[in-house]
Amino acid sequence: MEKDLDCSQDGAKTVPCVRLSTEGTETQLDDFVGAHPDYNEEEEESWPDNPWTPCPPGLLQMQLILHYDETYREVKYSNIQLEDIDHKVLMGINITPVAALLYTPILIRFFGTKWAMFLAVGIYALFVSSNYWERYYTLVPSAVAIGVVIVPLWASMGNYITRMAQKYYEYINYKEEQEKDKKKQQTSQDACNTYIIIFQTVFYSCFHLSFVCAQMPMVFFLNNYLYQHNHTLFAVKHCGTLSHGTLPGFNKTVLQSLPRSVHLIIVESALMAAAFVAMLVVLVLCGAAYEPMEEIDMRSIGWGNIFQLPFKHMRDYRLRHLFPLFIYSGFEVLFVCTGFSLNYGVCALGLEKLAYLLMAYGFSCSSVALSTRRLRRHIPLLAGAFIHAGLLVTLFCWAPQPRHLAQAPLLYIIAVLWGMGSALNKTGISILLGMLYKNKERQDFIFTIYHWWQALAIFTVYLWSGLPMKAKLSIMLLTLVVGVGTYLWMERKVAQHVEHRLPRIPRPRHKMQGYRYLEDDNSDETGSEGDGDKEDHEDEHLEEATGREELPKEDGEQLG
Repeated sequence: MEKDLDCSQDGAKTVPCVRLSTEGTETQLDDFVGAHPDYNEEEEESWPDNPWTPCPPGLLQMQLILHYDETYREVKYSNIQLEDIDHKVLMGINITPVAALLYTPILIRFFGTKWAMFLAVGIYALFVSSNYWERYYTLVPSAVAIGVVIVPLWASMGNYITRMAQKYYEYINYKEEQEKDKKKQQTSQDACNTYIIIFQTVFYSCFHLSFVCAQMPMVFFLNNYLYQHNHTLFAVKHCGTLSHGTLPGFNKTVLQSLPRSVHLIIVESALMAAAFVAMLVVLVLCGAAYEPMEEIDMRSIGWGNIFQLPFKHMRDYRLRHLFPLFIYSGFEVLFVCTGFSLNYGVCALGLEKLAYLLMAYGFSCSSVALSTRRLRRHIPLLAGAFIHAGLLVTLFCWAPQPRHLAQAPLLYIIAVLWGMGSALNKTGISILLGMLYKNKERQDFIFTIYHWWQALAIFTVYLWSGLPMKAKLSIMLLTLVVGVGTYLWMERKVAQHVEHRLPRIPRPRHKMQGYRYLEDDNSDETGSEGDGDKEDHEDEHLEEATGREELPKEDGEQLG
């Protein structure tokens, strides 16, 4: 194996060295492709094959590396087209969320916030379990299911964390409503903002550790089978800003030896266990975000209204001014896992260092998120944008040398700084939405819009994978500059108390069917037509009065 490192290669194929005899070459080929001395064919065939890690980006990372190796594909899966299946899996995960705005609010309000999270985590577990039998009819449908629940999962999580912050404040600062005056109510809103900041920062600190945990299978398992960088990067000529597409020239053989299925199934079982633990955490430790009657009222406004309200909320200038930041948030998280990690990190250091770069990114995100608790809401967003702008300019001007390990410190510094910017960006946006939209009946719509725009950005990154690196960096930098400009414009309009426009949420109307037990003496008699008409007119007058009271506060320009 060591002698192969100095051999010349033509594209993806490895040409044996002149000094190696034909017999030696055949012996090496037998060692790589041939049967293992302890190989038990009956045992091997009885086990399922290749697992994935349980959460993105580790979810696809292990699968793509194993399926990328052409020897692995030929020996393990000569009868199915893994490359085509992987392509359809990526399509299912990236394209399906584009339609999520149409069904996410309905899904969350039908199941409730907690049960929507539980359903989404369960589908992630299904996605992991589909690898016990890797076929088209298991992998592709499970990938489409993952794409369907990505936006509902994140929208319900954002809504849930904001609601928990509000409920926690209400729990520890409970006072009788009669004792509160206007000044105390304003103070309570500011205090609630403090808890929103704390809850969001703690959540994102824990979430970004998933980037670290997702690399454990690669660090402790897959790295033992990978070739060193001199082999995998032999034909790579350009890195960084000079590269086009996804690491052209990368060797088609990346595995020194094929991992046995019995070892793969052990990793798969560990990942399935992690998925089940996540489901149990949501089921057992997470309480309801709303009271039972509140959830009934939220559904009682009508499914047609629930479908329309996300589109109507986009008329609010505060939300529209944040759209570019939402898009950049989707750009940057996928770029660091694909463009930077492959065209900069792997191109210079080799595939065996990919896990460590992503771990540095994850640790940096987790530690920085906690430091934003005492900052004003605009500081994290502007600081994160400033850090990323400097890094984008640096990456635009820098082309690392292939197979040059002396560049490792600079690459790790960039990964750490990018993680700092990502933490400030993600945490700052979630905190800002929680502060601007405290109405519990609107939060699921707001977080749905936020994560839907992120999903559109991720889909765009999937489409631009073949562009030159300079074009990708230019698009990201332009989006970031526009996002910061529109955000500052929004903050200026909010400071000037410019009236915003929010749609009126219809009043819940409960339809009672079957027997009703009334409080009067004639509880077994239904009301007459006159009584029913009277109640309807009273409801209409009450709704009109409520609308007149809420219109100056929420509708603003809606009359026009």
